[in-house]
Amino acid sequence: MSLFIAQRHAWSLARTLMVCITLFQAGDGYGAMPSADYDGDADRIVREYDPFCF
Repeated sequence: MSLFIAQRHAWSLARTLMVCITLFQAGDGYGAMPSADYDGDADRIVREYDPFCF
């Protein structure tokens, strides 16, 4: 998915689940998942969304 769409989905996911979400680059696209579950390369992280810091 594109960066723009991934950012919107990541923020929405963080606010819905009320957990920190990591947005990361995956090949040609981007992905989002709960930060507690992300065990990939730290250099791939684009941004972390924390629903408690807005």
